[in-house]
Amino acid sequence: MATNAASPPAQQQAHTMSREERKVLAGTLVGTTIEWYDFFIYAQAAAFILATHYFAPAGAENAALGQIFAWASLGISFLFRPLGAIVAGHIGDKYGRKITLVMTLFGMGAATTLIGLLPTYQQIGIAAPIILVLLRILQGFSAGGEWGGAALMAVEHAPNHRRGLFGAYPQIGVPLGMLMATLFMFGLTSMLTPEQFESWGWRVPFLFSVVLIGVGYAIRRAVDESPVFVAMQQRAKESSAPLGQLFRTNKREVTLAALIFAANNAAGYLVIAFFASYGAKSLGMERSETLIASLVGGVGWLIFTMLGGWMSDKIGRRLTFQLGYGFIILWAIPMWFMMDTGSLPLFAAAIFILTIGLGPSYGPQSAMYAEMFPARVRYSGISIGYAFGSIIGGAFAPMIAELLLTETGQSWTIGLYIALLSVVSFTAVCFVRKSDQGRDLHIEEVHEEFIAKHPGEEVPPVLPEDMDSNAPQHRR
Repeated sequence: MATNAASPPAQQQAHTMSREERKVLAGTLVGTTIEWYDFFIYAQAAAFILATHYFAPAGAENAALGQIFAWASLGISFLFRPLGAIVAGHIGDKYGRKITLVMTLFGMGAATTLIGLLPTYQQIGIAAPIILVLLRILQGFSAGGEWGGAALMAVEHAPNHRRGLFGAYPQIGVPLGMLMATLFMFGLTSMLTPEQFESWGWRVPFLFSVVLIGVGYAIRRAVDESPVFVAMQQRAKESSAPLGQLFRTNKREVTLAALIFAANNAAGYLVIAFFASYGAKSLGMERSETLIASLVGGVGWLIFTMLGGWMSDKIGRRLTFQLGYGFIILWAIPMWFMMDTGSLPLFAAAIFILTIGLGPSYGPQSAMYAEMFPARVRYSGISIGYAFGSIIGGAFAPMIAELLLTETGQSWTIGLYIALLSVVSFTAVCFVRKSDQGRDLHIEEVHEEFIAKHPGEEVPPVLPEDMDSNAPQHRR
C-alpha cells in the first residue's frame, strides 16, 4: 500500500529543479497558454463581433437576442469537452500524455485558424453560423483533452512537496492566454478604425494562431513522457482499457472534480468575456477601457493562481480552495455595485479583487485532482471531471448572465448566481479526503495488480528512478 507520509524537510530543502523539470514546466505552460489563447480569442470575438457577423438575423429586431446567440456559440463547445476528455483520456492512459498533448494542440490551432478565414453570414448565408459552430465544437473537443495532459505532465514530474506549485504552471496558462488574447484585441482596436476592425481586423488574432502552434509544438516535442506512464507501461502492458475501470471504481471522484471546478469556471468566464461586453454595451464605456480592465483582471488571476498553488503545498489543498471560494461568495454581489459606476479604475479594481478568490480556487486544481485518482485512470478521471465541471460552470455562464441582466435589469443578480454556484463548489471541496494530499502518485497499485495477475512470474521491482526522488518509498 502507498503511504501518505510527506517528504522529510531535509529532502525538501535539498531539492533543486532539474533540467527535465524545467522543460516540463515550460512545455505545459507554453502549450496551455497557446491553447487557451485560441479559446479566448473566440470569447473576445463573441463579446464584440460575432453577433453582427454570424447571427445577424437573430439580432435584427433585438440586439440582445443576437448577443445571446453569440454567447450560446461560445458555450456549445463545452458540451463536447467530455467527449474530447474521454478520447484524450483513453489515449493518454493507454499510449502516453505526450502524444495527446500534441494532438490537442493541433486540433485547437486548426479550428482557430479556420475561424479566421470563415466568411460571414452576409457572404454565405446560413452556412456561416453552421460552420462556425462546427469549428467551435472542434475547439471544445481539443480543449477537453488538453488540460488533463498538461496538468499530469507537470504534477507527475513534481517532487511530492512541490506538486501544488508545479501544478500551477498549466493553470496560469489560462490567465496568460487571456492576457495574450486581450492584448492582441486591445492593440488592434487602438491601431485600426472601428470600420477596419469590424471588417477584417478581428480576424488577425485567429490567423496568428498558426505561428503559435508551431512554437508550442517545438517546445512540447522536447519534453519527455511522464515517468509515471513510463513505469506503468513497463509493468502493465496487458492492462485493459482504463475508461471502463474509471466509471466502475471512481464515480465519486469524477463527480467531486466536476462540482469543485464549476464555480471557478463560471466566474472565470465572466472575467474572460462577459465583463468587457457588459462595460461596453450596458455601461457605455469605451471598448478599449473594458479591455484594459480585463488585462488588469488577467494579471491578478495570474498572480493569485501561482500563489494558490504555492499555498496548497503549505496549508493544504482543501483549505486553499475553501479560502478562495469563501472569498468569491462574499465578493460576488458587492463587486457589481463597484462596476456599475462606469469608472474605469473602479471597474478594473472590482475584477482584480475577484481574482483574489479565483486564484486559490484554481491554482491547486492540478495537484488536487491528480491526487484524487489512481495512476491507471488518472488522465481519464481528471479530464472528464474537468470537462463536466466546465459544462456546469463556464459553458453558458456569459449567456446566463446576459439573460439575467435582460430579464431583471439588475446586475447584482448575476453575482447571486455566481455566489450560489460557489457554495456548491465549496461544499464539494469539503468532501475531498485530506489524506489524498501527499499520496503516492506512481504505480504501486499497477505493480501489485500485475503481480496478482501473473503469479509465479519474476516481476521487476518498482525502481527509484520510476518514482519521484522525493516521494516516500513503498513497501516491496
